[in-house]
Amino acid sequence: MVAVILVIHLLLAIALVITVLLQRSEGGALGIGGGGGGGGLMTGRSAANLLTRTTAILAGCFMLTSILLAVLAGGRQGPSSIIDREATSGQPAQEAPAQPAKPAGPSVPISQ
Repeated sequence: MVAVILVIHLLLAIALVITVLLQRSEGGALGIGGGGGGGGLMTGRSAANLLTRTTAILAGCFMLTSILLAVLAGGRQGPSSIIDREATSGQPAQEAPAQPAKPAGPSVPISQ
C-alpha cells in the first residue's frame, strides 16, 4: 500500500515540476513554454489557464499523498531509536567481550 502511494507521489512530483516549468514567466524568459511569439497549439490565454488549473490539481494531489504517507508512516507503533529498542526488548545489554585464553603449555621467557 505504501509503495503504491509512494510511486504515485513521485509521479505527481515529476508532473508538478514539468507543469511549473512549462508556465510562462511574468518576470522574464525563464519559462520553457513562454517567451517568443511562436504560434503554439493553443493561444497564450487558454494555455495559461490550462497550465494553472493543472498545476493546482497536481499540487492538491501532491499534498494529499504527502499527508497520507505521513499518516501511514506515523501509524507504526514501536520504538523510534536504537536505544529505545534495546531498552524495550527485555534482553540484557550486550556484555563485555571475553578475555583471551592463556596459551596452553609452559611459559618460557624469551631471552635476547
